[in-house]
Amino acid sequence: MGSLKLRIHPLFWLFGVYYALTGRIFMFIIYTTVALLHELGHSFSAEKLGYRLDRITLMPYGAVISGEDASLKPADEIRIALAGPVTNVLIGIFFVAFWWIFPDIYAFTDTAAFACFAIAAINALPVFPLDGGRVLLALLSKKFKRDKALKACKIVSVAFGAGLAALFIVSLFFKPNISLAFFAAFVLFGALSKKKENAYVRMYTSMNAAALKRGMPYKKQALSADADVKKLINVIDCDAVNEVVLYRDGKEVKTLKQSDITRICQEHGIYEKLSDVI
Repeated sequence: MGSLKLRIHPLFWLFGVYYALTGRIFMFIIYTTVALLHELGHSFSAEKLGYRLDRITLMPYGAVISGEDASLKPADEIRIALAGPVTNVLIGIFFVAFWWIFPDIYAFTDTAAFACFAIAAINALPVFPLDGGRVLLALLSKKFKRDKALKACKIVSVAFGAGLAALFIVSLFFKPNISLAFFAAFVLFGALSKKKENAYVRMYTSMNAAALKRGMPYKKQALSADADVKKLINVIDCDAVNEVVLYRDGKEVKTLKQSDITRICQEHGIYEKLSDVI
C-alpha cells in the first residue's frame, strides 16, 4: 500500500500569514490540527472500503476531495465524504463531554471544540469540493451520467463562490470580512480546478523485501468465493503474508496465495466477484 502524501496549497499558506499578522497563530495551529484529523477520517474510511487517499491537500477549510475513480459506487463515495465531518463532530462531542467532568479544562479546549464543529458544518455544505458537494455529486450520479452530475455540482459551487465574493465586497463598505474572501477563493478554486486532488485509488498489497528480512506474520483466512474484491481487500493484512481459502457451499474452491491476492487487487475492479476473477 502506498504512502499518504501531504501537500500544502498556497491558499493555506496565505491563510496562515493572515492569522499570524492578526496575532492568532495559536488558533491557526488548532484549525490545522483539526483539518488533519478531518482528512485522516476520510483516509481511514476509504481504506476500510478498499480505497486509499493518494494525498492530503491542506486548504483553509479542510478537505478537497475530487477523486474521479470510475469504479467508485455512490454509496461508498458518500460514506467516505461523510467520514471527515463525522470525525470532527465526534471529537467535538468528546471535548464537550469532558467539560461536564472537568469544567476547568473548558478555557483550554473551547477553541478546539468550536473548530471541530465549524469545520464539520462548513464541509457539510452541498458545495463542491466540500464533503457536502461530494455527497451531492454521488446522489446526482445515481440519476445522471457522472460528467453531467459533476458539471451540475460545479455550477452550483461557482454560484455559491460568487455569492461569497459578493458578500466580501459588500463587507468592505462596513467591516471587511477576510474569511469570506478566503472561503470564496477556496470554493471557486475547487470548483474550477481540473486537477484530481486527493484522488481515490485502489489499494493493493504486496510483500516488501525489507519487511521480509525483519520477519512478517503469516495469516490464513477463509472467505466466500461469491464475495467481491473489495471484501478480499478488507480481510487481508497489508503488514502480513496472506493466504485466503475460498469456499462455496462449505467446500473449498481455491486457495489464494499472496501473489494471487496482489494480482487480483491490481488487475480487477473492487466490485468484481472473486469467482469471476480466479
